[in-house]
Amino acid sequence: MSNMNQQNGNNKDSLVEKMRALVEKMDLLHAISHKISEQKPLPRVLHEIIESSKEAIHAEACSLLLYDPKDNRLHFIVVSGDQADFFRGGSIEMGLGISGWVAQHKTPLLIENCYNDARFNPEYDRKSEFETRTMMCVPLIRKDTLIGVIQVINKVGGGLFDTDDLAIFKTLAAQCAIAIENARLIEEQIETKALERELETAREIQLQLLPRTLPECEDMEIAAQLISAKQVGGDYYNFFQLSDRYSLFLIADVTGKSISAALVVSTLHSCLRTYLTLKRDDYDLITLVSSINEILLHSLSSNKFVSAWFGLIDHEQRRLTYVNAGHNPPYFFRKGDECPIELFSGGLLLGCFARPYEKQEVAYSSGDVLVFFTDGVTEAWDEKREMFGESRLVASIIQRQSRTAKDILGGIEQDVRRHVADAPQNDDFTCVVMKIK
Repeated sequence: MSNMNQQNGNNKDSLVEKMRALVEKMDLLHAISHKISEQKPLPRVLHEIIESSKEAIHAEACSLLLYDPKDNRLHFIVVSGDQADFFRGGSIEMGLGISGWVAQHKTPLLIENCYNDARFNPEYDRKSEFETRTMMCVPLIRKDTLIGVIQVINKVGGGLFDTDDLAIFKTLAAQCAIAIENARLIEEQIETKALERELETAREIQLQLLPRTLPECEDMEIAAQLISAKQVGGDYYNFFQLSDRYSLFLIADVTGKSISAALVVSTLHSCLRTYLTLKRDDYDLITLVSSINEILLHSLSSNKFVSAWFGLIDHEQRRLTYVNAGHNPPYFFRKGDECPIELFSGGLLLGCFARPYEKQEVAYSSGDVLVFFTDGVTEAWDEKREMFGESRLVASIIQRQSRTAKDILGGIEQDVRRHVADAPQNDDFTCVVMKIK
């Protein structure tokens, strides 16, 4: 009876000991999960995952590899152990080795003797002089998407990993996958906010380049509108009162959008300002356009160029001299005419080739209308991707030809919006209307 009591006591003690060990592991898992789930930078999260895994499983070494779909490889991100420096920066092809197999099959492995497993690659041991005896490797998966793998090597004290260790490790890996995803989302949010601040700054700079007020000329009314498709765009227009007699105005469209296009706009604006400062008393349009083209040839990348249209007004002679550098030809309507004159003459896009430009003169009189614009007007499309087109633009102008410049511009914008309806704006909208008094 005493032996039976003693045996029951031993069994009870053993059960209590197992329960105590289980509670300790659960407490440890809870503490680890709480620690790695906090909002922290991704490198710190990954480091804590590795150290926590070693602590939870009592392993000699541990490593975390993240999957990069771009090269279809697993990359050692964090390694802890005696030979950690050897593995850092390395990578493994999907399907190769223990970790490659686990990643490809998204299945955890518990291996008691690695050298008896055909999937094990002993090359790392030979190079690092490290002996891999036993291993657990678990995939990091979130919403059925592979994030990477985490593995622990060699039980401290020389023992073997068991199924309880694997269960704990799998639970820890699931928490790790969530923590990594959360950390990445936080980084993306930070980057997005930083980009938004940069875009807002770029937009403020771009708006400062546009004329704050339109010139009040005795011989014409002027109305202008620029609506960016994105926070920052590549459209630009401006007016410069050169003297009582002369005014310079232009419209331009830079290839591409966002910050890169805004930088080109800024360069174009600086070129204009510099030229007009240096040539204060010499308003030669060909020299101006050629000089800007030469500067852009040396400052723009091969995939960047600018379409632009320049007009020099002689208010005294009521004459317009223009150069078209690869831009949409503006429409010039004589009073009462329904067919516009398209102002084509000029040359190639700015920033493409060192070719000569030519200018053309047009006399204007009371009641004439000049409309210049970017392709965001004529190429604005509806939900069926049908463009607004040149014919609709001409019809919109003719319909309001006898009205003020402001009314004509407002009508164009209204017609474009009606055509586009619920489709998203696909390009910058820039349009300027000049009505001769």
